[in-house]
Amino acid sequence: MTASASPVTIVAHDYLTQRGGAERVALEIARQLGAREIITSVFDPANTFHGFDEFTITESTSRALHSLRGDMRWGLPLLAQAWSQMPPVDADVLVCSSSGWAHGLPTTERTKKVVYCHNPARWLYQRADYVTDQSLPVRALLAALTPRLRSWDQRAAQSAQLYVANSVSVAARIERVYGIRAEVLHPPLSIDVTGPRDAVPGVPDEYFLSVSRARGYKGTSLLIDSFARMPERTLVIVGVQPSPSLPRNVLALGNVSEAHLRWLYAHTRALMSMSHEDFGLTPIEANAFGRPALVLRAGGFLDSTVEGVSGLFIDDETVDAVITAVRTFPAEWNTEAIRAAAERFSPASFAHNLREVIAGARAL
Repeated sequence: MTASASPVTIVAHDYLTQRGGAERVALEIARQLGAREIITSVFDPANTFHGFDEFTITESTSRALHSLRGDMRWGLPLLAQAWSQMPPVDADVLVCSSSGWAHGLPTTERTKKVVYCHNPARWLYQRADYVTDQSLPVRALLAALTPRLRSWDQRAAQSAQLYVANSVSVAARIERVYGIRAEVLHPPLSIDVTGPRDAVPGVPDEYFLSVSRARGYKGTSLLIDSFARMPERTLVIVGVQPSPSLPRNVLALGNVSEAHLRWLYAHTRALMSMSHEDFGLTPIEANAFGRPALVLRAGGFLDSTVEGVSGLFIDDETVDAVITAVRTFPAEWNTEAIRAAAERFSPASFAHNLREVIAGARAL
């Protein structure tokens, strides 16, 4: 390879079994760096983004893990071993898109390992958030596994030449749990604003939107409880399955197509989240369509939301605080200013900064 040739880059991601912000980022990293291969523990093409079919996907050979693809949280006892037993990567650069597993992928001596960290392993270092909606047996199992998994995780973190955090708050966590100072590189906006939009039947003209998986730390239950006391308002939730137990003014749509999601973003009153997000792409995705956000004043939302320009914050995690914020939310916003705020997270800017980071890692 000549000095001017592009480095051979391979991307790794924990598991490709869902449609979340981390999966969008992993896909964008692979595209922007011209990677041909993505390594993962389990690949479920029916339940993640279609763009991954552009790449060669290399999976773990663990049959037990593949049987758990419906909910990878049950794979906690198996994932560390599965990643450790994968063949060492031989490339110029390995970029690990990781929330706790991909950073343990072995490499040859010549390979530079760069970790793009969405968050240090939540089940090890933010366990209260992770087990909020888990049963007592699951909590007990996790407590028993923690010493061994933490030891493995610490070794995996130290195997990287460079750590990159997706937000200021995640960089602080990385330094606290690993003793590593990470560069901050905000993830890119990857939803195609110009793509087709299909109306979603049954959605009223005015609604607030939440795009979130049904996890305890995502704060979805707080939004549902709040809207239950606001029958005059409507909450639409993407990522949560319909249930007869939901209030009539809460419409859970489950997973939706990209065309439906674009339509929902473009027509919502505001994107809402009460989640303790590591970064949180959904407010920016709504901003790209000129729609504001109404989010918890915490975590990565502090990086992504410009108060009074692209959205507003909710200070307290209470039903009363959510109700007050919804009922007083302004009707008029400067849509061009909102779109301009989203431009800070353009794929072009992300790609330029990521290449700079990788160039620095190769020079180490």
